[in-house]
Amino acid sequence: MDKKRFVEGRLKKSTSSDVLSFTESVSIDWRLYKYDIKGSIAHATMLAKCQIITDNERDIIVRTLKKIEDEISDGSFEFKTELEDIHMNIESALSERIGDVGKKLHTARSRNDQVALDLRLWMRDQINDISGLLTRLQKALVLSGRDNIDVIIPGFTHLQHAQPLLLPHYLLAYAEMIERDKGRLKDCLKRVNVSPLGACAMTGTTLATDPMVTADLLGFDSVCHNSLDAVSDRDFCVEFVSCLSVISMHLSRICEDWIIWASEEFGFVDIDDSYCTGSSIMPQKKNPDCLELIRGKCSRIYGDLVSLLTLMKGLPLAYNRDMQEDKEPLFNSSDTIKNCLSLLADLVNNTKFRTENINKVTTKGFLDATAFAEYLVQKGVPFRDAHKIIGDIVVACSDLSCSFAELSLERLKDFSHVIEADVFDVLGTENCIKNLKSYGSSAPEFVKKRLMEWENIISSDN
Repeated sequence: MDKKRFVEGRLKKSTSSDVLSFTESVSIDWRLYKYDIKGSIAHATMLAKCQIITDNERDIIVRTLKKIEDEISDGSFEFKTELEDIHMNIESALSERIGDVGKKLHTARSRNDQVALDLRLWMRDQINDISGLLTRLQKALVLSGRDNIDVIIPGFTHLQHAQPLLLPHYLLAYAEMIERDKGRLKDCLKRVNVSPLGACAMTGTTLATDPMVTADLLGFDSVCHNSLDAVSDRDFCVEFVSCLSVISMHLSRICEDWIIWASEEFGFVDIDDSYCTGSSIMPQKKNPDCLELIRGKCSRIYGDLVSLLTLMKGLPLAYNRDMQEDKEPLFNSSDTIKNCLSLLADLVNNTKFRTENINKVTTKGFLDATAFAEYLVQKGVPFRDAHKIIGDIVVACSDLSCSFAELSLERLKDFSHVIEADVFDVLGTENCIKNLKSYGSSAPEFVKKRLMEWENIISSDN
């Protein structure tokens, strides 16, 4: 084939080399080759079933396509940029090898519905892979919770000491977030798993084809009901990257926590050295770079989402060449989130909690203040009055540099006559945790039960 693209249709001149370089996409979309070939085999099968090509022609096409797939897989296939994309590279190779029979493959099909098909097939696999990686991260969190089942940590609001909670309760909060992420991907799959084949360029075909045949062969739940929508729809791409953006946001939040917790000021976590880096000038440094980069890559995935939304916002129906630009943000976001998930699961599995440092911190900040206020409520004090009383006690303890429990009962009674000796069964972080009663709380019995439930959930997802 000439280095310049063959003349198509009404065009009297071949495409210039500069335009070829500008418009080619095979350097990006080559990775769709398995899906392109899978779709072409299904399409050839449908054409034969509808008697548009013969069974023998179908068999020749299928055999040759599988040979081309093997060559691409082992790296011996030569891609040609003058053929623009993965679709034309495969089709051209097919026609070169089997002549006119190969040229029949594109019957009742356009690159418009072909690329839409390839993307949907690719995305199905990505959703499956990412869901598996999400489960793997959940498993790491659950196992860490099991290993630290009795550890109490300070809970924070506004990054200030708030209330005590069990470390497994904290870890399972992220497991819950990730479960919602899996649910969003599962729901996204419903709109991904619809076959666009049969739409052709935009209006369908005059040939008696059967789109349900290809849909069934490729494992789709249904077919697109409108040919115009089928080739111009990229909602499923936007939705997919939107799901990945939420996942990345969740990963960024846990990374933010642990970056802070790894600092000397907190010293809550000890991340294995193999997941940290040193400094080029400061020999004492142990930097949580993996966590920082996962947090940073969240912005890249956000950018991919904005790129897709911006790409599609002004396009008239139906297909426009602008849509060729959907591949890079799609591929980048999927690659990025898979790398982040895999690395973070390994990092969680190789991080230890420094319980001695954590225990020292939980004695500070009056973490039992809310439990103290609720003690007064149980004695009949209106909550707003109880809130004010405990605030006054906090001021007094701050002046004396002591905890609530270090005040005598007589001194506590100065603030409220309802306070009795049983108050000391309420004060302190361990008592706070032990006395929790509400559903979904950090009560030990509930957390242990939920850990067992999570072990069953991740076991069934594997």
